[in-house]
Amino acid sequence: MNNFHPNIWFPFTIQKGAPEPIKVTKGDGIWLELEDGHRIMDCISSWWVNLYGHAHPQIVEAISRQAQQLEQVIFADFTHEPAEQVAEKLAELLPGQLNRVFFSDDGSTAVEVGMKMAFQYWQNKEDGRKTFICFEGAYHGDTFGAMSAGARSIFTEVFNELLFDVEFLPYPDTWEGDNNIEQKEQAVIEKLKKLLTNHPEKYAGVMIEPLVQGAGGMRMCREEFLQKLGKVCSNYNTLLLFDEVMTGFGRTGSTFACDRANVEPDIICLAKGLTGGFLPLSVTVCSNDIYQTFNSTDPIKAFWHGHSYTANPLGCAAAIASFELLQAHEEVFKNMEQWHREYMTILDGHPMVKYRRITGTIAAATIGTDEENGYLHSITDIIKKQSIKKGFLMRPLGNVLYFMPPYCTTKEQLKAMYEGAEEILSEINKSGSMN
Repeated sequence: MNNFHPNIWFPFTIQKGAPEPIKVTKGDGIWLELEDGHRIMDCISSWWVNLYGHAHPQIVEAISRQAQQLEQVIFADFTHEPAEQVAEKLAELLPGQLNRVFFSDDGSTAVEVGMKMAFQYWQNKEDGRKTFICFEGAYHGDTFGAMSAGARSIFTEVFNELLFDVEFLPYPDTWEGDNNIEQKEQAVIEKLKKLLTNHPEKYAGVMIEPLVQGAGGMRMCREEFLQKLGKVCSNYNTLLLFDEVMTGFGRTGSTFACDRANVEPDIICLAKGLTGGFLPLSVTVCSNDIYQTFNSTDPIKAFWHGHSYTANPLGCAAAIASFELLQAHEEVFKNMEQWHREYMTILDGHPMVKYRRITGTIAAATIGTDEENGYLHSITDIIKKQSIKKGFLMRPLGNVLYFMPPYCTTKEQLKAMYEGAEEILSEINKSGSMN
């Protein structure tokens, strides 16, 4: 029998038989302090949101100042300075014509907004395009539209009959030593061209997690593929949507994955690191050309979407402070890829480590066992438990071990993460048991 709190229902958890949740009492930089005083190093930025470490004083101060002035106001018929500053800064940071910012509250909703925006764009143009092209292995969130756009999995199985149809292409993931990547990429591009050639009136947009599929297992593709993808979408007059909920704000070694790939999507979805990990806030950004199709006196062409906490001033204040810190930490997030490459060698030759891949601040490897790969792989719980004992927060995606540390991480701390992972995997391998 577990000792879950009697009033809390925890996310992504098989409730019966689950281990007792670990109570955290304090965060400080890369460290989390547990109820018993034990400290653990946050190797995954607490579900990929925490950019600069826990309780960063600059963001704390920004939220405190804003709370004393304006904590919340309806964002229909009203505006406020923090929201305007966030929108202006995003328009400055994002490439090309991405300059119309629509606020919402989390990554799933940012994607939902992006898909609704793309769909209604064609309706407003009196063009009947309705179908989205997405990628196998994708995860875009847990709202119904976001689930529809993602891979059918244990996350969606119960709801499959309620999801609308999309068409999936293979995600050309790659890793160190992959000699067939160009052929894989070209096969995907040819499939896409065929779809768009045979049914030019059908597709509302193509959506992808650029460079890194997150929850799908930290699967990584190349910039070259995104460039080919962008060119095809442009040539066939099809909207390109980038889900940068995870990859935004330095995670791929550039401010955005679209920067690194030198591709300008038509719509981009951002969340997670937007507030430095402090408060829920998201945005969906499009070009003024897309926006103008909604700029009408006809009510049916308006974008009827919103949330009670749209553009919440506290979240916006956190985002403004986070933008300042992003610039200050640019050297770290640009150099961390090289740090990963240096310390990934600690895992060289380990019999359980396969398909190593690195993009920016994100590094991952598949842990090979006799068990079938997947999110419910039994090694997950073993690594989670052993890592906490050794002073690390590691949360594998099934049998995919990954690191995505905050930008306050030092080289010595990153090295310690790899050494800890190697020790855990060696103990598992030596025992010869997954129990």
